[in-house]
Amino acid sequence: MKKQIILASASPRRISLLKEMGITFKVIPSQIKESTHFIKPSCIVRDLAYQKGINISKVYPNSIVLSADTIVVLNKKIVGKPKNMKESNQIIRELNGSFHKVYTGVFIIDNVSNKQICFYDCAKVKMKKLSEQELGKFFGKNMDKAGGYAVQDTNDSFVDKVYGDYYTVVGLPIKKLKKELKHFNICF
Repeated sequence: MKKQIILASASPRRISLLKEMGITFKVIPSQIKESTHFIKPSCIVRDLAYQKGINISKVYPNSIVLSADTIVVLNKKIVGKPKNMKESNQIIRELNGSFHKVYTGVFIIDNVSNKQICFYDCAKVKMKKLSEQELGKFFGKNMDKAGGYAVQDTNDSFVDKVYGDYYTVVGLPIKKLKKELKHFNICF
């Protein structure tokens, strides 16, 4: 019997990436309160991805669950999703002309075979230096994304260059994910 694959995320980007890989899955977002005692970015994203995956795997123990978490780090400070328009404006201004890092953690669990893996990837992003008027079109635009911007948005002229896996910045490090999915006999 083929095991059901569950994506424990409602992220449209993650859903799209898995579909592009040809993976059949069901979307069941985890409703955990996202908090962790870790301070190191790589540990934060792995812990939050783990918490999300464990949460869903307890309800669907006969499935393979994949979960992820992404954060933006600028000058050793975590930049989350903007909570309001004022915060969006502040984040966009802080990112203007910056180099920052994006960390994405991934957790995959199969309770039946007792397999699980937790990993992360990090990419460095160079943002363009834009005028205040140019920045204005980004204020409040991506309230649902860490850092308040969308690298995958074709109209997003804010990102200058990505050093590392582009898809890590989108929210799912595809190169590492493909390698790890083979351990769970997931073909694509």
